[in-house]
Amino acid sequence: MSTETPAPGTAVAVLGLGEAGGRYAADLLAAGVPVVGFDPAYPPGSGGASAAGPRLAGSAADAVRAAAVVLSLNSASVAERVARDAVPGLRDGTVYADLNTGSPRLKQRIADVVAPTGALFADVAVLAPVPRHGLRTPLAAAGPGRAGLAAFLGGLDVPVDDAGAEPGAAAARKLLRSVFMKGLAAVVLESLEAAAGAGQEDWLREQIVAELTAADGALVDRLVDGTRLHAARRLHEMRDVAEFLAELGTSAPLTSAVAVRLAELAGEPR
Repeated sequence: MSTETPAPGTAVAVLGLGEAGGRYAADLLAAGVPVVGFDPAYPPGSGGASAAGPRLAGSAADAVRAAAVVLSLNSASVAERVARDAVPGLRDGTVYADLNTGSPRLKQRIADVVAPTGALFADVAVLAPVPRHGLRTPLAAAGPGRAGLAAFLGGLDVPVDDAGAEPGAAAARKLLRSVFMKGLAAVVLESLEAAAGAGQEDWLREQIVAELTAADGALVDRLVDGTRLHAARRLHEMRDVAEFLAELGTSAPLTSAVAVRLAELAGEPR
């Protein structure tokens, strides 16, 4: 583990060294970037896990003192506290990037915490699983620090989409994407559980993989336009599905919710 202190403005501070933060720290080091790490969940001397590789600081403020860029990768529940703890070490012009999944309102509060230091806040949305892509995970960034962050990460072949000047705009994109991604995960799970009850899990899994593999813009159009156009017919079908799943004894809250949504689209009275 390195113990030398990087020159001010040359290092990246990674706050949070869990699955995502640890991967970012390791990939940055592999790219030749000096990294200083701090994990608020496992401060030095606590006996908890620490990342192998980066120099570990004793506090968030110490971790960011020499940093040109700060990457905060914690849970949303502690993101604001971590920013406040980092404030004494932040300098004018440092990019403070919050990559935590949180609400636009939370990102704006963190921006307000950072602003008096002269550091440039970047609200960052992580748009794919970090374990799969590591440092090159696609991002969207908003706020006054977005250009500086994009310039730095662009040199490392990281795709960063400009989400605008307002902190919280990238967070909004992330949460909107979660409606689809988490909803998709939940409906796949419900489908496979129902299929298992009918002894058809392997067959349905193959069907799901085939549909997702072939997915394109035309599929999205068919799903959206077809649902609106054929809501009444599909409502009848989903009610049959709900009845069948009840006979199987499997939990089907999403199937029931689909029927409710189709009834709204079909114009059925409440």
